[in-house]
Amino acid sequence: MKEYVKAIKERIIALDKAIKTAEQDKSHFPEGRLRVSETRNQVRYYHVAPSGDRSGTYITGKNLSLAETLAQKDYNARFLDRAKAELESLEACIQLIPESDSDEIYHTLDPRRQRLVTPYLITDDLYAAEWRSQSYKTNPYMPEAKLYDTNNGEKVRSKTEAILADMLSELGIPYRYEQALKLRGGVVRYPDFTLLKTWTREEIYLEHFGLLDDQEYRDKCLHKLGEYRNNGIYPGKNLIITYESADCPFDIKGTRKMLRDLLCEGGQI
Repeated sequence: MKEYVKAIKERIIALDKAIKTAEQDKSHFPEGRLRVSETRNQVRYYHVAPSGDRSGTYITGKNLSLAETLAQKDYNARFLDRAKAELESLEACIQLIPESDSDEIYHTLDPRRQRLVTPYLITDDLYAAEWRSQSYKTNPYMPEAKLYDTNNGEKVRSKTEAILADMLSELGIPYRYEQALKLRGGVVRYPDFTLLKTWTREEIYLEHFGLLDDQEYRDKCLHKLGEYRNNGIYPGKNLIITYESADCPFDIKGTRKMLRDLLCEGGQI
């Protein structure tokens, strides 16, 4: 619910700003309106004065700015009518939304009662807790190569992955390490991290490319990205990529900010 309220408030702010701009522009438009005609694929513009000929005066190419201004005038009027109606509806809607969500009722119960109750709606926190508790198939490849400890007591394959795991824990972002991901054709891959975007309940994948100086490794990374793309997994949608090389060390500060902005509600812990 908080996500929807936030979206409505952001829309109200955007509409209010746009309406103020449109109102300012409104005072600068000339009288009359624009008439548009087309003959044999040739478009012609006419300026129709309020009390003049309905056909209007032809606007030459040298005076095309007049046609643009008259077109903007018509758009301005239509926009203001629709935007004001939308703003009024949203402002009324936001007043009707209760301060607390229905799914929060479960958390107001005495813990002794919670154990006896099956909630109809699950809060984000409860959903995340259940997601964390579920077992999953992990990568069986060379478990002995998992030499680095995380603060959660897990073993991972590199120092940077340990840093990433601890960073995710610190930010409160639920994750699973090397969870099996089944792609088309029965192909199974093991993304470094599967993350939960709690308030939307989406799973996001994080791949760390840590040996970019190695040509064979780079080729494998590109092949993996191609597989992901063919399965609807790509950056900007549901894939996060971090990287490092000898000349480009892992950016801890920048990565932390990226993860916070992308996966922490409101961009903050």
